[in-house]
Amino acid sequence: MEKYASLYKDSTDATKQQERHYYLLSELQILVKDLPSWFQQRLSYTTLSDLAHALIDGTVYEIVHGLLDIQHLTEKNLYNQRQKLHTEHRGILGLEQRVKDEQRMMDEKIVAEMDQKVLDQQNTLEKAGVPGFYITSIPQEVTMQINLLELILKLQQKESQPGKLP
Repeated sequence: MEKYASLYKDSTDATKQQERHYYLLSELQILVKDLPSWFQQRLSYTTLSDLAHALIDGTVYEIVHGLLDIQHLTEKNLYNQRQKLHTEHRGILGLEQRVKDEQRMMDEKIVAEMDQKVLDQQNTLEKAGVPGFYITSIPQEVTMQINLLELILKLQQKESQPGKLP
């Protein structure tokens, strides 16, 4: 009798996962309609279905939010560093060239750190098995990944509203 109860529970869990998959896939398909047509054309049904599967247990949401928190902290820290540098230089007359050079170097550092952050995020999401994510610096591919992240965040926000879970 216990064997049958276990089989029923496994069947119920599989049914719930399948329902959740269909729900997530449906929501992704709705959200994709708001994106530019060139992006919509690049998103196959299989990619959206794979993404829905990856989102079922909520782990990807946690990863994306963790990465988003790290990115915000990094951006804030880098902005504060730049502001501090700017404030230090504002009071010093006759050093305009030095200020420009240091700000250019700081800007280059910011770009390099943000590029590294993007690579780290791509690597993390690729290792997590999130469809569409791999290490790339091709602008169109990075834009595609940004749009996928926005879909994930919008869907998570939609699901976090009371009464929205299937």
